[in-house]
Amino acid sequence: MKRSNTFDVVPRSPTDGELLSRVLDASASLWNELTYERRQRFFGELDGSVWDAPRVHDTYKGVLGSAAAKEMKRKNDEAWRSFFAAKEAGEPAGPPGYWGNEEDGRDLRWYGRCDQYTLEIGERSRLEIPVGKDLKDEFGLGHAERVRLEVRGRPKWDGKPGRLELYYDELDDRYRAIQPVTVDNSRQDSPLADETAALDIGANNIVACTTTTGQQYLYEGRDLFEGFRETTRRIADHQLKVKREEGRYTSKQIQRLYRRRTRRRDHAMNALARDLMERLYEEGVSTVYVGDLTDVLETQWSVETNAKTHNFWAFRAFIDRLAYTAEEFGITVHLRSEAWTSQECPQCSSTEDTTRHQDTLTCSCGFEGHADLTASETFLRRNEADVPRPMARPVCLKWDDHDWSGTPYPHVDGSGFHVHDRQQAVETARERLPSVRKTPEQ
Repeated sequence: MKRSNTFDVVPRSPTDGELLSRVLDASASLWNELTYERRQRFFGELDGSVWDAPRVHDTYKGVLGSAAAKEMKRKNDEAWRSFFAAKEAGEPAGPPGYWGNEEDGRDLRWYGRCDQYTLEIGERSRLEIPVGKDLKDEFGLGHAERVRLEVRGRPKWDGKPGRLELYYDELDDRYRAIQPVTVDNSRQDSPLADETAALDIGANNIVACTTTTGQQYLYEGRDLFEGFRETTRRIADHQLKVKREEGRYTSKQIQRLYRRRTRRRDHAMNALARDLMERLYEEGVSTVYVGDLTDVLETQWSVETNAKTHNFWAFRAFIDRLAYTAEEFGITVHLRSEAWTSQECPQCSSTEDTTRHQDTLTCSCGFEGHADLTASETFLRRNEADVPRPMARPVCLKWDDHDWSGTPYPHVDGSGFHVHDRQQAVETARERLPSVRKTPEQ
């Protein structure tokens, strides 16, 4: 399986910094020129197919070196192949775009094959990349000499190295390197049991999980979303100010806020995926079912719900995180329909006599339970024939900006129902379902 290591890259001197900047800028220029030629042919401005574009990379050999220039062309080839594959599959996609421009600034980026660069990690970690003959002559480098850069950071993954991506992060004003590696299929040594879990994915409670061992987990997302929304408000305020005072729609401060918001969300989601899969692995789970909410997302209408499901939640990206993390533990993830699971009573299977109020689900048959945990249990039963009713108290986990931590809720009973909400849920059910009102004798 593929994983990535990320490092900070620091030029050892101003000369090395200028060299690195020239290399990355030439790489971005090569990409833009080749993309332009291919887009002209794709949109019919020039005759021929995108593969008939001239050998633009030949003009950059003097700066990048022959091998590095060819690697950039290969990267561009891959982008166009991915576009055509998505188009053939009927997926929404646009042709590859440009990496900025000379006036506003290019996205400085470089790619190198595993045999083109040298990355050594130790007391004095270093990265060496090749440059072309023209740059060597200009900066006085020897025939076989390469640019040597300092590396900060430790690799998280060991494995066969792949193509290195080196880029300049303008907002943080630093260079970074991403090294993909191929690692073993599983980080675990012990075999898995034949247990199964089902996940109900949501916005208020990000994940509600039930396993065939009778265990349940609930990852609450309200505080996390509120932090996301507060940053969104700050972005909107800055955008209004910049537009009013400078006639622009963005600024470096706004871009930093966007990045900070995304990083905080992604950090929490990545940590959630890892925490959940570690717990499931300990439970002996080898198969996980996740609800496919594509149709649900398309029918959401409220402003807040839209912000949660599309901006904060990023459902598809989260499912990918779960799948990638599960792969490390040898756990298989299946995407299945979970239609009506959040309205179905686990006791009588009714979807018409149930009422949901916030986190509670009540039914005229007398069932009362936590809506999301109940949905995950119902979803699990649809995919597994024999599923015992959960007996232990659910484990509720909350995000503290660093980790997901939690203990069994003292105010949640074995069915996953919030005891302190019981009376409110019953009253709500009686108001909405007059036919199930009970007399004192009942």
